[in-house]
Amino acid sequence: MNNVKNVFSIKDLENLSGIKAHTIRIWEKRYNVLQPMRTDTNIRLYDLASLQKLLNITLLHEYGYKISKIASYSEDKIPLLVREIISSKNAKSHAISAFKMAMMNYDEELFLSTYNWLIAEKSFKEIFYQVFIPLLEELGLLWQTDTITPAHEHFMSCLIKQKLLTNTEKLQMLKRTKFDTVFVLSLPMNEIHELGLMYLNYEILLHGYKTIYLGESMPIDNLKDLKKHFPSIVFVSYLTVQPEKDMVNYYVGQMAEELLDDNTELWYLGRLTEFIEREGLSDKISVFDSVSELVGKL
Repeated sequence: MNNVKNVFSIKDLENLSGIKAHTIRIWEKRYNVLQPMRTDTNIRLYDLASLQKLLNITLLHEYGYKISKIASYSEDKIPLLVREIISSKNAKSHAISAFKMAMMNYDEELFLSTYNWLIAEKSFKEIFYQVFIPLLEELGLLWQTDTITPAHEHFMSCLIKQKLLTNTEKLQMLKRTKFDTVFVLSLPMNEIHELGLMYLNYEILLHGYKTIYLGESMPIDNLKDLKKHFPSIVFVSYLTVQPEKDMVNYYVGQMAEELLDDNTELWYLGRLTEFIEREGLSDKISVFDSVSELVGKL
């Protein structure tokens, strides 16, 4: 089955741009900013060029340009104005739009050129917080509404993982500065959403600690072996879809029983932590509501 999506409904455009379908229709009728194709039953359809134009119009509109003025510009002038804005103002909106277009076109070159432009001005940490996290949150919603396919999401996630690995490797080449504890990062059995844990690994290395990155689907029993090698360990786990929500507290309890002692801590982050019963937890167990909260404890 061909997963490439290059024709979009007006609802898809709303989801991708943040502009309400009703507003898009008004802009079309009043200002002729887009020229949709029509099905036999008169349903609007849009191509990738229309999506790109709408994303550019959205950026100009966010920066104070009136839609009536934008509509008077030639097709060539709109992207030129966008480039002028992004050279002098906050790049977040443009970068997210560019990454969306890279995703929709499966365009690795556009992803890399956008990333290289960002990294020339920002640290990787700033890019991840300001651009990649909001982008990934949007992709989750776009996938849920069938605006994008799993192939789109995997394409973008893998490119972000590549950048994470590259930047993590740079930190691994540095000598650590903190020796009081070692962080062991792993995911529960059948948990395959690794991107959040990978970023935590980057942050912990950035703070000068040694990390042992074990990745996805790690049995608790296998973690016990690490205690033979390191006197003080913080076990970090990122719970996105596993274990099942009604098993989360059992999982936390099992880890506590198997791993906790005076020199061991358990740290949890992720969507499923909302189901952890925090009252009565050992003071050796920490549950975080955000990446920034966990990083603040390092």
